Amino acid sequence: MKSLSGKDFAKLLQKKGWNCIRINGSHHIFEKVGVIQKISLPIHSNQSLKPGIQRFFMKIAGILEKDL
Repeated sequence: MKSLSGKDFAKLLQKKGWNCIRINGSHHIFEKVGVIQKISLPIHSNQSLKPGIQRFFMKIAGILEKDL
């Protein structure tokens, strides 16, 4: 699986229809109409997301590996 930084993953979420509703420190909170769960995405400069948390966010957002 390709590892993305928090910034790149945020751009991908916005492409998929997710909206950043607020920023709390270094965490950007995303929501999408029709989805109950929210995504609290850590954005720490250009550091890559850890594989487990990236996979978890991909599952919530409905993003496949081919979308990366």
